[in-house]
Amino acid sequence: MNQEVTKWVDYIQPTKAGSVKIYQAEAKVPVALTSEEEEKVIAELKALLKAEDAVLVAHYYTDPRIQALAEETGGCVADSLEMARFGRDAKAQTLVVAGVRFMGETAKILSPEKRVLMADLDATCSLDLGCPEEEFSQFCDQYSDRTVVVYANTSAKVKARADWVVTSAIGLDIVRELDRAGEKIIWGPDKHLGHYIQEQTGADMILWQGSCIVHDEFKADSLALFRKEHPDAAVLAHPESPASVLAQADVIGSTSQLIKAAQASTSERFIVATDRGIFYKMQQAVPHKELLIAPTAGESATCKSCAMCPWMAMNSLAKLRDALKLGSNEIKVDEAIRVGAVKSLNRMLDFSEKMSVNVQASGDLLQDQRLFQHVGPA
Repeated sequence: MNQEVTKWVDYIQPTKAGSVKIYQAEAKVPVALTSEEEEKVIAELKALLKAEDAVLVAHYYTDPRIQALAEETGGCVADSLEMARFGRDAKAQTLVVAGVRFMGETAKILSPEKRVLMADLDATCSLDLGCPEEEFSQFCDQYSDRTVVVYANTSAKVKARADWVVTSAIGLDIVRELDRAGEKIIWGPDKHLGHYIQEQTGADMILWQGSCIVHDEFKADSLALFRKEHPDAAVLAHPESPASVLAQADVIGSTSQLIKAAQASTSERFIVATDRGIFYKMQQAVPHKELLIAPTAGESATCKSCAMCPWMAMNSLAKLRDALKLGSNEIKVDEAIRVGAVKSLNRMLDFSEKMSVNVQASGDLLQDQRLFQHVGPA
């Protein structure tokens, strides 16, 4: 039996009155294995992946040991959209998804013929939790003349309710195109990302008031003080962060684009405003550069995340082994919901393929700001 520590996490959900209400959800984080136990589990997982015709698909924010195993076994370490694309195109008939539930659902939506397993079906996301389908649908019904655009961090049901699913990489371009066509938009669920896109495009957008517990904790005042302590450091920020944090960033971008920006930059030190799980791949890309996590609101027991998603932390090598060994924690998506959700997802994928934009960094962070600010998060 895997030992776990329960952490209760606050998240927000809009109310009909226009305010927000605070709810709580639990995250059961596994206790770390000993080095001997870990070696045994890794060996078992490698054998099971081969025997079950399975591939491990891991998000950037998962435990570095999980990311390393995905790399070693021919799997994938990426953001949520690339995870789904990889799963769709992989020859393996079983996808073992290390991430949170909406990522597993997205993989199943795009690969309905494949078996999709997860470490823990209760591993969720504050954006997903804070945007329940029934309430969001009622919100959308108030503005029936608007096009519904939702971020990838949503449930299959919310994706099915939407006209478009986007990451901010393509979201800016899609929203700009919709705006040019005279369409007004409902955006959900992340208010910070929505405000960022609205600011960049000038589109008429009504925003659902959700937020990511990790990025919402980065604070402008603390960041400003931290920058004074490290004046030579460039700031890399994820656009789910508050506007006051983004205003101090040298580069605004997705997980993968922040990694590329660190590679392209001549800076030797970076302050990174996103989940610290990204450090595994970022440090691989820039082994001789120093990475510093941006300060959050509170420390230790007084912060919600301390720049680490508690639900991502629910993924463990032992849980992944057990899921594959037992065939447990399989993602199921009702076919009627899947059909609706795949339409909104495919609109984004088709739009992306038609764009086929080739962008390259110059290596100058300030010069590349406009390039990377259009790239979206996982």
